[in-house]
Amino acid sequence: QVQLVESGGGSVQAGASLILSCLASVRTFSDYAMGWFRQAPGKEREFVAAVKWSGGTYYADSVKGRFTISRDNPKNTVYLQMNSLKPEDTAIYYCAARYGRTTVPMISTEYANWGQGTQVTVSS
Repeated sequence: QVQLVESGGGSVQAGASLILSCLASVRTFSDYAMGWFRQAPGKEREFVAAVKWSGGTYYADSVKGRFTISRDNPKNTVYLQMNSLKPEDTAIYYCAARYGRTTVPMISTEYANWGQGTQVTVSS
């Protein structure tokens, strides 16, 4: 069982930056692909970014060039640096973990472990 705890959300103005963190309580963090998803009110949960155990990254088109996902394996932590935030980025952001080094899914159903979420609100 993997426990994930997100932090770093908040309320900001458009154009600002935020960094989200997700601490995983797991013995072998480097065996997991890690992802960030978000869900806005009334919308489906959507993929934001994912990172392979080795650092390879994947992004949704809507955040490419503005968001950066990274991981620190010795610290069991994955980060999401969010720059140039827009009102449409407003959502609850969830950290997710999937066991395995070969696949980095971009579909929420492929991830078995989820954090409780952290709210990000961007005002215009």
